[in-house]
Amino acid sequence: MNVVKTIEAVRTMRWQNPSATWGLVPTMGYLHEGHISLVRQARAENDFVAATIYVNPTQFAPTEDLSSYPRDLTRDLALLEEAGADLVFTPNDALMYPHGFQSYVTVDEVTAVLEGASRPTHFRGVTTIVAKLFNIVQPTRAYFGQKDFQQTVVIRRMIADLNINLQMIVCPTVREADGLALSSRNTYLTPPQREAATVLSRALKHGLTLLNAGERSGDVLHQEMTAIITAESLAQLDYLSVAHPHTLAELAQVEDMALLSMAVFVGKTRLIDNMPWPSLTAVYGEA
Repeated sequence: MNVVKTIEAVRTMRWQNPSATWGLVPTMGYLHEGHISLVRQARAENDFVAATIYVNPTQFAPTEDLSSYPRDLTRDLALLEEAGADLVFTPNDALMYPHGFQSYVTVDEVTAVLEGASRPTHFRGVTTIVAKLFNIVQPTRAYFGQKDFQQTVVIRRMIADLNINLQMIVCPTVREADGLALSSRNTYLTPPQREAATVLSRALKHGLTLLNAGERSGDVLHQEMTAIITAESLAQLDYLSVAHPHTLAELAQVEDMALLSMAVFVGKTRLIDNMPWPSLTAVYGEA
């Protein structure tokens, strides 16, 4: 496995064999099984696999946890090597945002709601850094997790709008045995908060149960899931959504598909989760 810090080194390795296929897994590090599952899928579907580790400052607001975001590069590299990565790009801020940097990528409508409403500057940072990584690596396929579902919608829109020549693969959320979605931010939780955090998946599963039983009212789904969140004393709801998974427009009435999603503060830690209905495969065609 090659660990490199420069764009030139990435491109040299990427184009040694121009006909080879490459899978890209962009990450902010502090890897967990969710990230590693993406690497494994990329390994199975491509000749070579590149991963990136970069905590991108432009997707954090001044009030957010950039300085305290967990980091462990040594551990991350060991996990990536074990999973079969061929190349790991670990740039620094000076490389990605050099003096005088002033070009940003923006996606409009699908960034205005949900995470975008709660974190107004977030997606401009995400789309800019992802576009840069796509341009640096020029992968055949790029792999993202379902847990950041809105991010996948935004990036898919950017790929289509800017005619970026790659295939985007969305992989299922990896969860703990009790249902909590894996996240680097889970490390912030105290033991009581960790137990309380399962309220997100419990509320979402209840929403799926209602949908599978024939409930189609967006208001009823909202009320039922909100009641589960508010019953947990350590949880504070930021937002809860019943939306179309392609447009993220809120649904008064569910028809063929829906995305149930939420952001919840457990203590000071903000967690997100979602579950698409009837399934991720039905929504995006990936298993």
